[in-house]
Amino acid sequence: MDLYLAIPLVLVALLAAASGIAAVTRGWVLPWNRHRVRRVRLYGWGQLMVAVAVGWQAVFWWVISDPIVRSWAVLPGSGLLVAGLLVMAVSQRAGGNRQGSGTR
Repeated sequence: MDLYLAIPLVLVALLAAASGIAAVTRGWVLPWNRHRVRRVRLYGWGQLMVAVAVGWQAVFWWVISDPIVRSWAVLPGSGLLVAGLLVMAVSQRAGGNRQGSGTR
């Protein structure tokens, strides 16, 4: 992996991990996501899953030189990435205690 790809990937993973830790421990979400997120801690766990997945993919892409083994090693990271994105999407759904139907 080239350095111009590695540095942004590491930065994205670190920022997602920091934001996920802040959401899980403090209940803090980035300002542009506050109006959508309904379950903050679940959203934080999703962000942590995404950060681990990006880190997993980057590390195995750098460490393994055989292309076939590399593709199979990166596959669990892709599954974890999709799972983290699904957890984040579920945390943004409206809860069951809404007052109105919202169809006006």
